[in-house]
Amino acid sequence: MTRLKLADLADEKPVRLTVEVSARLHRELLTYATVLNGGDAKGAPTPERLIPPMIERFIATDRGFTKTRRTASPS
Repeated sequence: MTRLKLADLADEKPVRLTVEVSARLHRELLTYATVLNGGDAKGAPTPERLIPPMIERFIATDRGFTKTRRTASPS
């Protein structure tokens, strides 16, 4: 199975946020969800469920952001 950056999707209480994406990105999210679901589109997570962990992963792996956050926040 293909190793993806996302693993399991956390089941947390959501905060509603509206985001517009391009049609191309929407298709990519649907394809990503299918791959994440082992190649089966049926039962794959929706793009709405994919976007939050993708953004979390992006922020967590952004070295510049992590460095700035550490220096800006007193421990």
